[in-house]
Amino acid sequence: MSHAMPHHAEHSRGIHIHPSILSADFARLAEELARIRNADAVHVDVMDNHFVPNLTLGLPVVQAIRRATDLPLDVHLMIQDADRWAPAYAEAGAESVTFHAEAAGAPLRLARELRSHGAKAGMALKPATAVEPYLDLLEELDLLLLMTVEPGFGGQPFLDVILPKIRRAREALDGSGVPVALQVDGGVTRDTIMRAAEAGADVFVAGSAVYGAEDPEAAIDELRSAPLR
Repeated sequence: MSHAMPHHAEHSRGIHIHPSILSADFARLAEELARIRNADAVHVDVMDNHFVPNLTLGLPVVQAIRRATDLPLDVHLMIQDADRWAPAYAEAGAESVTFHAEAAGAPLRLARELRSHGAKAGMALKPATAVEPYLDLLEELDLLLLMTVEPGFGGQPFLDVILPKIRRAREALDGSGVPVALQVDGGVTRDTIMRAAEAGADVFVAGSAVYGAEDPEAAIDELRSAPLR
């Protein structure tokens, strides 16, 4: 029994696992989506080769993913000019659209626009971006994503230096009483998910930990239960 259990009881939203298709076989996307039926959502990384040094996929592929799965889509936009492009992903049927604070000119307006399209509004922060300047925006958001690697590539090791930032965000969320999901993305494994959950995160993006496993659904179950042991 972890000493962190009472802490979880406070915001008892459970542990949510969002496998990242960045680690899937893009040539067999429909089959890869069928291998994670027990996931809470599918995490879709959109990268533009400008905001991050990698190019992944865009709107047409997100539309194809939408047709190929009934799971909620959690779209993470690692792109410049998020104000201009993010709403189209909400219109494409993504249940949640996360833009980067560093790439949004008017984050408050953008969050409201995403919600007006029926999507949850998420805001992501790179590892070196402080959470404090954004705490006043919490009630306009449904999700706060703290990157636990530098965004751009899968398979990077989890940055433990982000744990205090997760704790501060959790304290702010608990103090405000606003029901915002606290997501971490990067280097999530059975070991690191325990540390991140203890710090207060409740939604976890997992790429290679799921798609690198022989049985992705068993890997999802293991990740989901790891922090509860």
